[in-house]
Amino acid sequence: MSAVLNRRSFLHTTTAAAGGLMVGFHVPGLAQAGAATPELNAWVQILPDETVVIRIARSEMGQGTLTGLAQLVAEELECDWAKVKTEYPTPGQNLARNRAWGSMSTGGSRGVRESHEYVRKGGALARALLIQAAANQWNVAVVECATSSGWVTHAGKKLSYGSLAAEAAKLAAPADIQLKPAKDWKLAGRPMKRLDTRPKLDGSLVYGMDLQLPGMLNAAIKDCPVFGGKLKSYDAAAIEGRPGVKKVVRVSDSAVAVVADTWWRAKTALDALPIVWDEGPNATQNSADTAAILKAGLDADGAAVGSSQGDAKAALASAARKVEAVYSYPHQNHACMEVMNATAKWTPERCEVWTPTQNGDAALAATSESSGLPPAQCEVYKLHLGGGFGRRGAVHDWVRQAVAIAKELPGTPVKLIWSREEDMLHGRFHPVTQCKLTAGLDAAGKLTGLHMRISGQSILAGIFPQNIKDGKDPVVFQGLSPGGAEGALGYAVPNLLIDHAMRNPTVPPGFWRGVNLNQNAVYLECFLDEVAHAAKRDPLELRRELLASSPKHLAVLNAVAAKAGWGKPRAKGRALGLAQIMGFGSYVAACAEVSVSKKGELKIHRIVAATDPGHAVNPQQIAAQVEGSFVYGLSAALFGEITVKDGRVEQQNFDTYPVMKMEHMPAVETIVMPSGGFWGGVGEPTIAVAAPAVLNAIFAATGKRIRDLPLKNQALV
Repeated sequence: MSAVLNRRSFLHTTTAAAGGLMVGFHVPGLAQAGAATPELNAWVQILPDETVVIRIARSEMGQGTLTGLAQLVAEELECDWAKVKTEYPTPGQNLARNRAWGSMSTGGSRGVRESHEYVRKGGALARALLIQAAANQWNVAVVECATSSGWVTHAGKKLSYGSLAAEAAKLAAPADIQLKPAKDWKLAGRPMKRLDTRPKLDGSLVYGMDLQLPGMLNAAIKDCPVFGGKLKSYDAAAIEGRPGVKKVVRVSDSAVAVVADTWWRAKTALDALPIVWDEGPNATQNSADTAAILKAGLDADGAAVGSSQGDAKAALASAARKVEAVYSYPHQNHACMEVMNATAKWTPERCEVWTPTQNGDAALAATSESSGLPPAQCEVYKLHLGGGFGRRGAVHDWVRQAVAIAKELPGTPVKLIWSREEDMLHGRFHPVTQCKLTAGLDAAGKLTGLHMRISGQSILAGIFPQNIKDGKDPVVFQGLSPGGAEGALGYAVPNLLIDHAMRNPTVPPGFWRGVNLNQNAVYLECFLDEVAHAAKRDPLELRRELLASSPKHLAVLNAVAAKAGWGKPRAKGRALGLAQIMGFGSYVAACAEVSVSKKGELKIHRIVAATDPGHAVNPQQIAAQVEGSFVYGLSAALFGEITVKDGRVEQQNFDTYPVMKMEHMPAVETIVMPSGGFWGGVGEPTIAVAAPAVLNAIFAATGKRIRDLPLKNQALV
């Protein structure tokens, strides 16, 4: 018996032997054939054994979207939650059914907030059909029937959903569907346990790297380490005789892969493969060069205006006092714990891909383009993601690579797994920016004008250049918009100018969890603390004054200040810092409590966080999301930095790109305060207030301003 036994093999073996939890692993696309059960609609299928199958089009990557959306469907359906299970419809099915499931993209904290209405209608429609089927069987009026926990009842009689489903599926859908108001929710709005926790614990949940298919081979890949470089040549003969090696494949004009019977054999053979790169014109680029270009943009002409009110330049020119500061924010990697991977099987007639993806539709498009087959002859089977954070959303380079490799071995499934080093070198990185802020104060210390100049990278220019209009990338101004439901600036400044000088280095940008809201919150919230200090005003009181006409912004700010004990005596050496912002449709604030030792060692003791997402589908899940967002946000603030030397990323693994450990994590106290009337996101907004709250608390504790992240590069005393 082999001494090497992985976790899933162990769980499968031991639980099966003991008559335990698992009866096997479910692999999408390989389900056993059987008699089809009629569906009530695209969202709901009820099996004869009373199992309720709820289809979820959005992706689950640990954020709880799967459970939240299932709660909303089940709320309207009034089924037995204990009988609920979920499944992903495929993008191929979505295409064939005229996009019955709508968008399959999961990003921008939109999983619940942009699909809540139509998924609730799916549950309500299914319930209406079940009631009609029961009423027909009893020959009574629909209005005389009621539903509860998977049963239709009438005058002491009852019929189960499972017994009614087949007949209900034959009925015509009613023309009008009424949704429950939130005040009448019984299942939604409650802290329900997540549906994906148990399969994670018992090992039955299949991630992309776990996937096993009959006859499958494995591939490892290397792309040119210099951005924009090419693959010049390689000597396949040098490794073709190694054990298990099946093929060496030129994947594109910049990458080469080795296919073998195991991934480790493929990877070690690839490491031994003699490769010559044409590093191209970017081989001399360094982070210092980028910083200099961005610095020049801080005072350049021709910036795109994101928000303007009054005459900021005139107000600054006539101000009794000016306050000015320059901040910077680095490139950062998504650093998902599960590296990029996909399994592809190609024949001249059909191409199938199994992969973790945040956007099934985009993955299908990438599969079609790379395979040379129309979308109708392709399919993508979505798997749960071991982290996404935006990396697995807009760009599907790893899918294209997997399909290109599989085309060289027709009919054979090939699983491509990036090494950690490949994942670090070839990410789509958080954009690099600098920001110059200038405030004008009158003689009484009132803020009369503010100019905020952002200089740096545009994500849209790198990914969706067609969305750049008149040189403006609207995503750059997240949280700084003059109004709207997505990310409005709450502060009332009589003379305001926020603009952007676009400067795009060779490092490819991407949507990184929280996107531009993260650095915009650092820039604005830390600078407002500087303004308060210059005016000899309390930072909370200054914010309250500027937010007087923005009650939702103000409410979350007041909530964290009160719970954290702002203005009350603290333990010696401890200090508080505040931050608030609106982003992804939600209002959020944080108050951090920190201390800094005489040696300059930072300790974040506590963070109080408030979020108003309008509606709270699962408060427990929201609290977990807020806590997780602080892990991500503080990792970025403390350690997150990608630097470039000689055209390539210097950080290649977690030894040089560290993340938060348990010892760094503060206690997090979450205030969920939904005010109703709108639907906001919860996965990303609170990331943005993590860093500025801590930075402001560091200043309160030490008197030292930190304007450049990450903190690992800064001396705090």
